[in-house]
Amino acid sequence: MSISWQDQDAVTLMLDELETWAVVGLSTDTSRVAYSIAALLQRRGKRIVPIHPDAPTVLGEQGYPTLADVPFPIDVVDVFRRSDAAGQFVDEAINVGAKGVWLQLGVIDEAAFQRAQDAGMPMVMDTCPAIEWRNRGQ
Repeated sequence: MSISWQDQDAVTLMLDELETWAVVGLSTDTSRVAYSIAALLQRRGKRIVPIHPDAPTVLGEQGYPTLADVPFPIDVVDVFRRSDAAGQFVDEAINVGAKGVWLQLGVIDEAAFQRAQDAGMPMVMDTCPAIEWRNRGQ
C-alpha cells in the first residue's frame, strides 16, 4: 500500500467539501456494500447519483447508465467495481470534469491513479468513506 493512495488532503476535500457523488456500480440490491455506503453518504448530506448500466432509481435518486449521461456536474466519482474494471471510470471521471475519484476498499489501479494525478485530479483508493469518517471520529 502506498500512503499517497489515502492522502488526507484529498480525503478531507472529498468528505468535507464535495457534495455530489456518482456511485459507480450502485444498484437496488440492498445487500451490496455500494448500497450501504450510498445510504451513508446521503445521511452525511451528500447527493448520490447511481451509475449503472440499468440506470435504476436508487435511494430516491435517478440513475444513469454512464458518467457522461449525467446532465449536471459531478464532484466525486466513487467506484465500486473490481480493480481490473476501475480504470475506465477514472478516465471517464477525468473526461466529465469531476473534482475527485474514490476507489473503494480493495480496489487498486496504480496506472489509473497516476493518470488522475497527471490530470490534476485528487484520487483516493483502497479505502472507504465510512472508514475515513470513523478514523476522524465522525
